[in-house]
Formats: sequence, C-alpha cells, structure tokens
Amino acid sequence: MNFKTIKSYAKINLSLGVIGRLKTGYHKIESLVSFLNLYDEIKIKKINNKNHKIKFYGKFAKGIRRNNTIFNLLKILDNKKLLNNRKYLIKIKKNIPQKAGLGGGSMNASSIIKFFISKKILNFSKKNLVKLTNQIGSDVKLGLDNKNKILHSNGNLTISAKKKTLFVIIIRPNFGCSTQKIYKSVKKYSPKKVLKLKKNYFTLINLFKLQNDLEKVVFKKYPNLKKVKLYMESLPNICFVRMTGSGSSIVGYFLSKNSTINAAKLFKKKYKNYWCITSKTI
Repeated sequence: MNFKTIKSYAKINLSLGVIGRLKTGYHKIESLVSFLNLYDEIKIKKINNKNHKIKFYGKFAKGIRRNNTIFNLLKILDNKKLLNNRKYLIKIKKNIPQKAGLGGGSMNASSIIKFFISKKILNFSKKNLVKLTNQIGSDVKLGLDNKNKILHSNGNLTISAKKKTLFVIIIRPNFGCSTQKIYKSVKKYSPKKVLKLKKNYFTLINLFKLQNDLEKVVFKKYPNLKKVKLYMESLPNICFVRMTGSGSSIVGYFLSKNSTINAAKLFKKKYKNYWCITSKTI
C-alpha cells in the first residue's frame, strides 16, 4: 500500500476570551478561530505489524513526547476496536512549531481522524465524534474542518460562512509556552464579547474590538514578548497584532502579501534569533 499524504493546517485564535472555569478544572473560553496556509505534512499507510509506527521529522520534530496526540488517538481507537486490528505507519513532517499556540499536535490528530472518516475506516455520529476529540484534547474538534469558526463559552462551534483573507507574519521566540501553566495563572475572567458583535464576526472592525486575554499572563511571565508585540505594532501597514492561543507565537495581520514580506524583512533584522514566516488565512 502506498502512502497517502494529507496536510494538517495550523490554527490561529484571532481572539480569545477567558470567560470562567468549569467544575472539571478546564476554562470556559470564547474564540474566533481561523486557519493558516502553514501545515505539517502527514504520510499514512496500512502496515502488517503488531503495533502502529509514528515517526516525526522536520524542523520542529525535536522533543515531541512518545505520549503525543497521535499516539493517544490511535490508542483510543484501538481500545474501542474501531480500527479492526489494522495498524498504520504515520510519518509527520513538523513545519509547525510546538508550544506556539498554533495547535500543531491537535490539528495532526484531527487531520488523521478526517482521513479515517474519508476512507470509511471510521463512522461517527457528530455527537460521538466530539466525544472522541475531547478525549484527545480540547482543540482537536477545531480542526475537523478548516473553516472560520466561533468557539462559544459552552463549547459549541458555529461556522462562519463569510471569510476575508488576511495576510500575516507569524513569529515565535526561542521558547514555548505551556498551555496548562498559562491557564493556571489566569486570575480574572472577562465578560462575553463575541455574541455582542454585529455579524459578520470576522470583519476588521469586529476584530479590533477583541483581544487575547492570555496575553496579560504571558507578558507578565515573558516581558520581552510584550516588547516584541509593541515593535510589531509599529511595522508599516499593520492592521493589528495578537498572540495566538496561549503563546508563544504572535501574529501580525495585514491586507496584502507585499506588506507581510516587507514586515518580515524588518522584523528579521531586529530579532535575528526568532522564527518568522509569512502566510495567509485560508
């Protein structure tokens, strides 16, 4: 059997409000979520073997734990006997940095779920599909399609039909942020804001009104990252700048590709040791 190749796109949080905390310990958040034309490449094929084989390679493969999202996904599917004892070799080229707020690992898991569904290896009701994704990680359900969506504080998702292409520069410093540790440090909660916006949610006017609540926590822990954001806000033709997820990546938003190319050149001159690329929403 030949390898099938799939693209696992990075997600970004255009906004993120921490609304409260659930009894389970998880936080209630609302967020506007989009996807970037930045992706990990996943190759998958069935093998004759007693166990699955998972191999990571590429720029950001170093340090990925054995107990990763793909390992956990396959373990759950095996325990439920949903793969009918079939085993797979999965190779992942990691182009998305870890601990960056870009959902690389979670999107890998959701991409493989989508692949299994498309090949009729899995057959889930919507309810059971959400249950499965929640067992792996809270962000996994976001990647079951690559459409703009609103994540509501009750965990429900609403797809946004309209979308505007935004051009971006994405920077990641030479450190990552632990999602668990960042959320543990949240002391204050915000009121709901997204539903008060006039539709379409993803217009620039609406995006200007929102923020990422986790920036306060991250910037307190990493003051230099706040300086980076302030510098990015001074770049020519910038629309707005916002951290994605729990960091450590910060995203600058523009209306043209040329603006991002020029901005990236300026940024790389000042911050030579930071990862910086241009991309766009899809």
